[in-house]
Amino acid sequence: MATRLPAEWEPQDGVLLAWPHPQTDWHPYLDRVEPVFARIIAAITRFERTLVVVHDRDAVEIVLREAGADLSRVRLVELPANDTWARDFGPICVEQAGTPHILDFGFNGWGLKFPSHLDNLITFDLHELGVFGVCSRETIGLILEGGSIESDGAGTLLTTSECLENRNRNPHLDRNQIEEALGDLIGANHFLWLENGYLAGDDTDSHVDTLARLCPDDTILYQRCDDANDEHYQSLSDMEDELRAFRTRDGRPYRLVPLPWPSATFDEEGDRLPATYANYLIINGAVLLPVYSDPRDGEAIEAAALAFPDREIIPIDCSALVLQHGSLHCVTMQLPRGVLA
Repeated sequence: MATRLPAEWEPQDGVLLAWPHPQTDWHPYLDRVEPVFARIIAAITRFERTLVVVHDRDAVEIVLREAGADLSRVRLVELPANDTWARDFGPICVEQAGTPHILDFGFNGWGLKFPSHLDNLITFDLHELGVFGVCSRETIGLILEGGSIESDGAGTLLTTSECLENRNRNPHLDRNQIEEALGDLIGANHFLWLENGYLAGDDTDSHVDTLARLCPDDTILYQRCDDANDEHYQSLSDMEDELRAFRTRDGRPYRLVPLPWPSATFDEEGDRLPATYANYLIINGAVLLPVYSDPRDGEAIEAAALAFPDREIIPIDCSALVLQHGSLHCVTMQLPRGVLA
């Protein structure tokens, strides 16, 4: 049976999010972060549906209405959750002979760094509630987060060795075994492994969705650092060299589009926060781009438009999201066409 992991830019039914609540690490920042979630959901509902895991349906509905979200395109489901990072605990949806199928990989809090026992059950619980209609679900005995892989929909997979080969994920598998497993499970047969690239303050062990993203027409949109005095300069420059050396399945170089380097941001303790323009979300007809009230936000919008000339680029200020070391793509998981009931 032919299995395929669709590209993010393919048609979608909707997007999954999990709303921050007082029992999450967002507690000190709820007044700052809830409006960001509301703006993301309002933007998505212009184009497609949203599925939102919530702690208090009535309270969230009020915030969404005030933000102008199309509530006819919002489904709120009350379920317990540890946190909000739907990209990494949400379903990874493949096609099997053209039919959507949900793979429910294990989520261990990015290598047992944070509690994840509730988040790890969300895909199962949503399926049990009938949210995914007749779409089948399969429990997979591997740890894999959606933010750690990028698919072009045709078998190419972009990832980082720092994450997928980390001993805190699947220590029983070497690279060849990981490739074999992902070949069987998601149809990957052309692997692009990044050995370089990181963001200070990142808890994910260098998820690729913070660094470099596959785009249509053999394009890669990636985070460049052009400040030679910045701690990231060498690693991201080495990553850029790797991207230049990558080849498509038919041996051609990728078209590379760099994203500008935002100014360094820090939390109240003085620790660096992982602000990145690469953590955008592609939806039907648009790209939601994280921005940071930074002088280079405009350059980032222009770069995204080069990679996605046929989509509206919608900037959303995600300065509050990086306070918990993630950004826009991290809190969302697209659901391909045919997945939602």
